Amino acid sequence: MRRVMVKFHISRAGRIAGIGAFRAHLHYIQRDGVERDGNGGELYGREGDIPGASDFLERSEGDRHQFRIIVSPEDGEALGDLRQHTRALMTQMERDLGTRLDWVAVDHHNTGHPHTHIVVRGKDARGKDIVIAPDYLRSGLRMRASELVTDRLGPRRDLEIARARHADVQRDRLTAIDRAMLRDVEGGELVISRNASSEAGRFDRSLRLQRLSHLEPLGLATQMEDGRWQMKPDWDRTLADMGRRNDVIATLAHRFGQKDGVERLTSFDPERTAGGKLTGTVLAIFPDDELRDRRSIVVEDLDGRQWLVDLGQAEPGSTPPEGAVVEVGSRKAKERSSDRVIADIAENTGGRYSERLHAEADPSSTAAFRQAHVRRLEALRRAGVVERMQDGSWAIPNNYLEKAVAFEADRAGGVSLKTLSWLTLEEQVTHRGVTWLDEGHGDKDGSRLRSARQARIAWLREQGLLAPDANTLDAEARGRLRQSEHAAAVARIANQSGRQQIELQTGDTITGQYERAINLGSGRVAVIGNAKEFALVPWRAEIERHRGRELVAKRTAQGVSWTIGMSRQRGLSR
Repeated sequence: MRRVMVKFHISRAGRIAGIGAFRAHLHYIQRDGVERDGNGGELYGREGDIPGASDFLERSEGDRHQFRIIVSPEDGEALGDLRQHTRALMTQMERDLGTRLDWVAVDHHNTGHPHTHIVVRGKDARGKDIVIAPDYLRSGLRMRASELVTDRLGPRRDLEIARARHADVQRDRLTAIDRAMLRDVEGGELVISRNASSEAGRFDRSLRLQRLSHLEPLGLATQMEDGRWQMKPDWDRTLADMGRRNDVIATLAHRFGQKDGVERLTSFDPERTAGGKLTGTVLAIFPDDELRDRRSIVVEDLDGRQWLVDLGQAEPGSTPPEGAVVEVGSRKAKERSSDRVIADIAENTGGRYSERLHAEADPSSTAAFRQAHVRRLEALRRAGVVERMQDGSWAIPNNYLEKAVAFEADRAGGVSLKTLSWLTLEEQVTHRGVTWLDEGHGDKDGSRLRSARQARIAWLREQGLLAPDANTLDAEARGRLRQSEHAAAVARIANQSGRQQIELQTGDTITGQYERAINLGSGRVAVIGNAKEFALVPWRAEIERHRGRELVAKRTAQGVSWTIGMSRQRGLSR
């Protein structure tokens, strides 16, 4: 059979992110650079349909979840146009499930292996929730995809199989050979039997020995006596990290035309980096897990060195664009109050939690409050932290709090990310507004910063905004720059839309949609408007979840707060 890799993730809307997470994912898989010509991915559906992202999202408005699937045939290049295969696969999936599915797909050709992203709504044509068994998504769908490719290209020949497996021996990444060996590792030890009764068994033994010989110089395996090998703790994770780093290096080399410099790419670890912080510009953004919206970025520091930074699970709108100036530091995951409540109840009930036990422990708790704890446990169950029992209760391990904190740290990537400027250093040099370069940076140094600062000072002097003997803007010049930048942004929007801008004073409100964000020298602002008027308010990442939705923004003494429907969200304030 032809091999096809299938990955899936069931993404839940959640109370807070809502459809914003769905929108962000759909936007991301259509991003520029995923097609062969470097353009954005084109959305498609079943034959004859011309789907639109906004229409699909509108239909998904009330969905509790969506299914995200990646289908990657090993022989994707030979298939050519992946659409035929994807449509045939989705037709077969509908037959297997006995229901019509509402789905869209995007083909990606930006890696060495062409693959397809499929997004399936969580509701059927009658508006009922669709439930798909994980076993079907994990193995059944892969079998169907494999059958379709095999029917089209014919079965794999023995020589093809042998070549493919031999190619894995020398790869510095997690391979199919490693995954097979991982299943046989016990107590950190792997035994290679000398007895192989079949030709296939002898071939597999030879591959494993060759692979272990490659892993030994890397410090990941040590040969013992009697065919035993001691595997380094987390050897599989180390290989996965090596593969990820190599992919990043190859992509950077392809984009920038050479490998010099990027081969010295260093993974950022706040515990081992001097000062625990890193300041620089975003060189590139990479998906670590496109199903779960995990991101990494490459940051070029102020001296020109490149660092790979794991951001963890990215919230919609939280990842800065390429060229933005950022500061990366450590983030210590903390215990959630809900985790403390669960642990306390479990401690007094023999390691069990349930809504009934919660109500007995705290009679004043509401059903909604208890349900929030159940949702938390569902998320941790999917990560293997807790187990749900047949009676509906939950088995809570003794080290639950420790595992819950580790879960949060993994989601966040263990780092904090602060965007210092949404404008690139080059844009800031000639920007008619107050920029990050105009602020004091006595604690920061580097050849790139010094060069940009000198160019900025020279430009400000040319514009008459800075005296010949001055190096910093005074308060009057700052005020004039901020005012002119704001006025220019307002004029552009007014001219483009034919609407009038309103300045929100304390107590004023505006009802409209969050339309987009604008990058100014002093930060980002959000455009909220309706058919007649618009307002600029301070931007925060939380509002990105609600792009295109109706909201009410109100100016208060502390800043600007906003309301979606009847639910008050976090205030946007400076």
